Amino acid sequence: MRHNLRLFNLMIISTPSFHTFGDHMYTKSALSCADVETILQAAKAEALANQWAVTIAVADDGGHLLGMLRLDGAPPMSAHIGPSKAKTAAVARRETKILEDIINNGRTAFVTAPYVDGLLEGGVPVLVNGQVVGAVGVSGVKSDQDAQIAKAGIAALGL
Repeated sequence: MRHNLRLFNLMIISTPSFHTFGDHMYTKSALSCADVETILQAAKAEALANQWAVTIAVADDGGHLLGMLRLDGAPPMSAHIGPSKAKTAAVARRETKILEDIINNGRTAFVTAPYVDGLLEGGVPVLVNGQVVGAVGVSGVKSDQDAQIAKAGIAALGL
């Protein structure tokens, strides 16, 4: 038990402090249920307008799934890849295309990075005042088309 306590104390000591001036706490925006529905419906409209069968996933800023829609005819695998792209875009704080490009440009060791498994284009972060509040991941068609659908969903928020 003593060993665990030391490890716990070490973890507390090594955790960075996030204080602002004085003892104020940060405030941040978050996606609401209505926001998730807006994103999903706008992304669905973009996919249907192009006759694309895809899975659309929305995650919060920690990569946790908030909503998902698998359109008729979308490949079963897309139901795994879409949420992974959303999670990766959220925690990496950037479009997954950037990460895919890093790998394609020779940094292949990046595929071993922890907690990021949606390393294909089609994951796009949702930004509010420069801060990531979530992400949209789409899978089922060409990667640039996945990204197009994700961006259409985000655009519907009018940010």
